[in-house]
Amino acid sequence: MLKAVLVVVVVVVLAIPATFLFLSGHSTLAFDPPPQAIGEATPFSVRVSNPHGVRRVTAILEQNGERTVLGESDAPARRFTFFGSHAAPRDFAFTTKKGLKEGKARLIVEAESNDLRGSTDSTTDEVAVILRPPSLAVDGFQHYINQGGSEMAILTPSGSWTQAGVRVGNDDFRSFPSDGGKDRIALFAFPWDMPRDTAPFAYVKNAAGTEARAQFWFKVFPKKFQARDFVIDDAFLNKVVNQVDPNGSGDLLQRFLKINGEMRRENNKTIADLRFKTEPKFLWSQPFLQLANSKVESSFADVRSYIYKGKKVDQQTHLGFDLAVRQHTPVLAANDGKVVWAGPLGIYGNCIVVDHGYALQSIYGHLSEIAVKEGQPVKRGEEMGKSGSTGLAGGDHLHFSMQIDGVQVNPIEWWDAHWIKDHIFDRLNHSAP
Repeated sequence: MLKAVLVVVVVVVLAIPATFLFLSGHSTLAFDPPPQAIGEATPFSVRVSNPHGVRRVTAILEQNGERTVLGESDAPARRFTFFGSHAAPRDFAFTTKKGLKEGKARLIVEAESNDLRGSTDSTTDEVAVILRPPSLAVDGFQHYINQGGSEMAILTPSGSWTQAGVRVGNDDFRSFPSDGGKDRIALFAFPWDMPRDTAPFAYVKNAAGTEARAQFWFKVFPKKFQARDFVIDDAFLNKVVNQVDPNGSGDLLQRFLKINGEMRRENNKTIADLRFKTEPKFLWSQPFLQLANSKVESSFADVRSYIYKGKKVDQQTHLGFDLAVRQHTPVLAANDGKVVWAGPLGIYGNCIVVDHGYALQSIYGHLSEIAVKEGQPVKRGEEMGKSGSTGLAGGDHLHFSMQIDGVQVNPIEWWDAHWIKDHIFDRLNHSAP
């Protein structure tokens, strides 16, 4: 009997660690995203998945037979308490160090599972080490910029580089190859709410993330934008809220405030993201058209205070021109381009967005009809639909705006043939090879 009890005890004692070993697992590692090149201070990230978590993650750089530890992340060991844990995948960030040499290298990340077995798994990525920064030259033009307006710079990057453009505050504006030349064209905006002392500059990056900058001559002209009260009542709320949010329920004012705030931001992001649907060349050659014989009911960057029953309930900035003629006025393409959006879009109602190349796009909102399709080319003056009161509109009009690389700008400059000649065409002709 005693021997039998001892045997059972031994079996149980051996079975417990055996079970824990059996339940131990491996880690899955993946670079997110895989780096193509690195420099002396290039950040990179690795996603590690293990249901029990990881005890240690180590990043190593291997070059010319030498291994350098870039960083390590440790967690308390749980050899016998991991059972039943369900750790979510986790991102680990590391940064390369000085002392590298130009050429090839290997990034290695190892992860030790946080269980009894403590298995070590790894992932490896072959990378190029690039230490020499790129260089950049900018045109010698005088850049007069209106607050809320547009401008163009011509860039000449050299060396090893992957990105070049203009930065204004936190906004990056891409450059595109010039037509047949070695230079690059960068349209950029000085946003209406950007601090007036913000200095735009050109930048260029290489694949390792090393950045070089170049200054250029500029002068910003501050602009005063209108501020006005926008009175809303129950009739307005009933019309716009139930049209924009037909399946909603509850207090009309609260629904309106959500539409006017959250939905406005979501819709503007959708429009901004259309910048990626652009042609790397100008599709137009004439000034942009304003809706003919239209009355300007609201201008670009009007700050609206929404008044309901005598109290201010909200404040938003209106990024565009409200242009009215009569009901269902034909809406014409402001210039040659390609349709990149044609359909409903929240507060904008039935909406069309036309790409004109180099990330310059025009926006047409509140339409009663749409007569074009996404992907369709349009000519300057071609009818695309009719004005209306869809979306967050109290009456029939066209909401017209323009954007550069996702930042909405005052369209008044693009309606001005003299401004276009001075800021666009004369510079392109001057820099042509």
